[in-house]
Amino acid sequence: MILPRTPGSLAFRLFLSAVVVTALILLVVGVVLSSLYRDGAERAFDRRLDVYLKTIVGGLAAGDMPDTGELPEPQGLTDPLFLFPFSGWYWQMSRLDGPEPASRRSRSLPEGGLPSLEALGVVERPGGVREGYAPGPEKQMLRLVERTLDLGQDGRYRITVAGDASEIEDEITNFNLALVGTFGVLGLAFLLTVLFQVRFGLRPLVRIREALSAVRSGKAERLEGEYPEEVAPLVAEVNALIDANKEIVDRARTHVGNLAHALKTPLSVLLNEAGNRDDPLAARVRDQATLMRDQVGHHLERARMAARVSVVVSVCDVIPIVTGLSRTMEKIHRTRDLSIEVEVVGEDIRFRGERHDLEEMIGNLIDNACKWAAGRVFVRVAMEPRGASDRAYFRVVIDDDGPGLSPGKRAEVRRRGRRLDESKPGSGLGLSIVHELASLYGGRFDMNTAPLGGLRTELVLPAA
Repeated sequence: MILPRTPGSLAFRLFLSAVVVTALILLVVGVVLSSLYRDGAERAFDRRLDVYLKTIVGGLAAGDMPDTGELPEPQGLTDPLFLFPFSGWYWQMSRLDGPEPASRRSRSLPEGGLPSLEALGVVERPGGVREGYAPGPEKQMLRLVERTLDLGQDGRYRITVAGDASEIEDEITNFNLALVGTFGVLGLAFLLTVLFQVRFGLRPLVRIREALSAVRSGKAERLEGEYPEEVAPLVAEVNALIDANKEIVDRARTHVGNLAHALKTPLSVLLNEAGNRDDPLAARVRDQATLMRDQVGHHLERARMAARVSVVVSVCDVIPIVTGLSRTMEKIHRTRDLSIEVEVVGEDIRFRGERHDLEEMIGNLIDNACKWAAGRVFVRVAMEPRGASDRAYFRVVIDDDGPGLSPGKRAEVRRRGRRLDESKPGSGLGLSIVHELASLYGGRFDMNTAPLGGLRTELVLPAA
């Protein structure tokens, strides 16, 4: 499964971009819808106020003005909210001309009256009506509708109707809460859909990664299976690269074999001819020819190792090889009464490489320990703890109770298989080959002092 875990992953980038775009779209749409709903709620509230306003205007225009100069009581306003003090619903009539200004207001409106929208600078819209917000009694926010009425000889009047603006705000708040909840569910559903699309859409990349891991671990030789047309060219190029790499390795192996065959005969002739003579020149030729044969063998073996390691398509079990080599070495050195102890930590430890190379490395190390040990050799095999890399490694530790090596001599052993003691059999290339072969596999070879008092050799190799 593809999980958007790390910021550097393609899945995380796709998921993050979807989250950002979704959040921006929902935010913009939410603001627009809330604004449109506010406009609609205000228009509906204003229509309600306008009905009351027209009722008052109609009654004032059709009625006769009393001789007392007082304004008449509007007829048709039956809403009880205009009767309760501080109810938030008020009306007010004011005469703007005449010798003495007169006014009349609803019973719900206390002394002081309503503010004038004209005085507050509200622009008059077509129809002679002004609409707006203003603070009312006890700082209550009101929505006001105001109109100036000119009745000619009967005078000019200002009629104002006000309603509690909290009703508009409560309605808008409820709508916004419903909008947030709806958009929250919608956004969550959309993000879950995007997550599914990311996982489903990038699944072929996971299959490619698994197929490459199978090739690297030796379980497969090529990327197999059907892939979408977008990644099919990539799979074809990877398979072509694998085939080309194999072809290069095969040619290198052929050239190495040809070179080994071509050099073998001339060196044998030189050694045979020099062996038939007993003069200083012949001795020098024998020494140099022997050195040439050893060095040629060393570098040819190194070339063969590089050719094998360049394409790793095999995996082998480590434990049977270690135990088998230990038993073989006990038989070879049985005259010296050596004890070879093997300790294995864990199960199913597998080497990601050629079986022959693993046998050569471990065989050289155990053989070297047996040659120099006084009577005891200890071999330990265990998996390495995983580090920051995804690759797994295992460690083979071989201790002996022999004389050991100083740090300076250990460095000399690494260089071209130099021998430090001619009394022991062998060409002196064993530890050097182990070091180079471990490096070619991306592993490590170290030498230290063993707890038994002799030499400790440690081999860290990639595990499958």
